[in-house]
Amino acid sequence: MTTDAETRYAIDPATTKTLDTQGLRDQFHVSGLFEKGKVKLVYSHYDRLILGSAVPDGKDLTLDEVPQTGTASILDRREMGILNIGESGTVTADGKTHQVDKGEVLYLGLGSGAVTFSGKGRFYILSAPAHRSCPSRLITKEEARRVELGTREAANERVIMQFLHPEVAESCQLLMGYTQFAEGSLWNTMPAHLHDRRMEAYLYFDMGDTRVFHFMGQPHETRHIVMSNEEAVISPPWSIHSGAGTGSYTFCWAMAGDNVDFTDMDMVPMEDLR
Repeated sequence: MTTDAETRYAIDPATTKTLDTQGLRDQFHVSGLFEKGKVKLVYSHYDRLILGSAVPDGKDLTLDEVPQTGTASILDRREMGILNIGESGTVTADGKTHQVDKGEVLYLGLGSGAVTFSGKGRFYILSAPAHRSCPSRLITKEEARRVELGTREAANERVIMQFLHPEVAESCQLLMGYTQFAEGSLWNTMPAHLHDRRMEAYLYFDMGDTRVFHFMGQPHETRHIVMSNEEAVISPPWSIHSGAGTGSYTFCWAMAGDNVDFTDMDMVPMEDLR
């Protein structure tokens, strides 16, 4: 089955400065994901990252040909990370069926063929170009690398769960995980940073009626986008990516670009932000 994907083109910082609220949302904000019975994708020209969702809702959904990739099947020249944010479901690829529970990540390497989603899962999909094949594997929450950061006093006490990370699971260029906050903590990724060699995408979820003010733009020209539950945002390499919520939330982060060095970032001093 051919899957339709929306294309988002890359734009430069000077153009971004001229955009109003709706203009920013049209370029960087991704809504309408997780529609029952559908696979929905967004193809970004920033490092050619694809992000999207699959909600089988009791029937099989197969992801195979995507016109933007120019290949017969999406994983002919790509790798994929899949996070389940819903109930348990299954993902079948390369002749193997994997049960993926909530909070687990399935990695599929280059050449894994068509991908079929089944069961009650709400699957968040990320895919980046790959030049070599890495072993497909399911990574459980127990196998993820757990990094505790922040303090309650600074309202940023959080746990970073690293799944596609060199110390956990090999990938070609895709890095992926999610960040969970302690009760009463609201700020993420502040002080802010840039990584000019990689783009990033966030999915905010487990939010209920909470809203997150996602901050983006160059450090001296910041902007914000208001995010609701299960909405994503595309972050260019030249942009900060930080946020503050009105209540608790979790966000999945993913990076694609020149390397898989998680610490390859350029910190932005607080006094430089405008």
